Amino acid sequence: MKKWTTERLRAFATADDLRISPFYSDGQTYGTPTWIWSVVVGEHLYVRAWNGQRSSWYHSAIDQRAGRIYLAGRTFQVGFLPVINDAELATRIDTAYRQKYQDSTYVQPMLQAGPQSATVEILPA
Repeated sequence: MKKWTTERLRAFATADDLRISPFYSDGQTYGTPTWIWSVVVGEHLYVRAWNGQRSSWYHSAIDQRAGRIYLAGRTFQVGFLPVINDAELATRIDTAYRQKYQDSTYVQPMLQAGPQSATVEILPA
């Protein structure tokens, strides 16, 4: 399994331009880019769906497990992995969201059960 480089993770940790495009059901056509918040925890990149598991990009990411992202000024082919039932990791991701987006009034909703249940790890392809 590929990993993000330390240099990339440093850039990702401060970037606020992530646009996610999972494949549509045909497995070849990229979905419309959706801007979302991202955080780095340890050596991993995570995102959450604002609308929880009802989010269309979340469904595509979980169903297709692949697509692309635009982050830190570059486009990357990626894989998507749902984060399921890991309370310790959820707490660490919450902390990362609080730190990175502390000045936003939208951070508290991202720490609620809906978005938490739609947490996805983004892996390099």
